[in-house]
Amino acid sequence: MTPSGVPTTPDDVVRAASAAPDLAALDAVVPTCRACPRLVAWRELVGVEKRAAFRDETYWARPVPGFGDPAAAVLVVGLAPAAHGANRTGRMFTGDRSGDFLFAAMHRTGFANQATSTARDDGLTLTDVRVTAPVRCAPPANDPTPQERRTCGPYLARELELVRPRVVVVLGAFGWQALLTTLAEQGWVVPRPRPRFGHGVELALAGPGGAAVVLLGCFHVSQQNTFTGRLTPEMLDAVLLRARTLAG
Repeated sequence: MTPSGVPTTPDDVVRAASAAPDLAALDAVVPTCRACPRLVAWRELVGVEKRAAFRDETYWARPVPGFGDPAAAVLVVGLAPAAHGANRTGRMFTGDRSGDFLFAAMHRTGFANQATSTARDDGLTLTDVRVTAPVRCAPPANDPTPQERRTCGPYLARELELVRPRVVVVLGAFGWQALLTTLAEQGWVVPRPRPRFGHGVELALAGPGGAAVVLLGCFHVSQQNTFTGRLTPEMLDAVLLRARTLAG
């Protein structure tokens, strides 16, 4: 770790994450991380080259912390920030159509105060829910390597310790496998063979220190799913309402 406290190695990430006394501290250290050279290079290149529609904007181009209620009973977990979404705006699921679909559903089901999410200062607040990801940098082709996911794992582990959600809604098969692998590496009891992802699948897990959580699978809110009708607004609403019921 550099003298300024910037994590530059996997061991630095472990130390920085475990030392965070609260979510505010964790959310402050995540954007400083430079522990994965390939991801650092890619996220910063995207921030310079930009997409034509956003050429006049200043990209965040850093790792993205979680966002939402610090006492959330429900955690929503994707895979990684989108290159021109969260990597641009600095907030999970913000600034792209996937986020539009997700936060509109959260608004309909009472988790969000508004249906849109366009920028970090747009007034959006979440109640009893938080959004996050196993990988905090936008990866090339939306495909982080196993080592990159492993390096980032301590941030998610510490987030789970601090938030202690009762339910985790997992978006997509890639996020499901990444989350199960991360949880196993962080001391959670994950069955073997690992349960397969499915929309509506529920899986109860036990973790360190008496922690317990129910994973709830949901098709990802990608345009590939939402434009084709594989995931409809009604389906996503049902998952979020089921999460609320499971969380009590």
